[in-house]
Amino acid sequence: MNASETPVEDLGYEQARDELVDVVRVLEQGGLDLDASLALWERGEKLAKRCEFHLDGARRRIEKALQEDEPEETGHAGDA
Repeated sequence: MNASETPVEDLGYEQARDELVDVVRVLEQGGLDLDASLALWERGEKLAKRCEFHLDGARRRIEKALQEDEPEETGHAGDA
């Protein structure tokens, strides 16, 4: 199975990003017929969304970790 046959939802961030770079390169070179260009563009859109999905997940994990590291405020002036 080559990269373009792998379901997008099965790709990790790096795999999706690398394939997206290849898709953009091929589209920029031109020379494809309309159907092939459209299919490649649609694959690129799915790859971009997959990358966003992974980045959003990483962002949530970072935000959660930062919140867990913050000291809890108790609201009591004498507490240390």
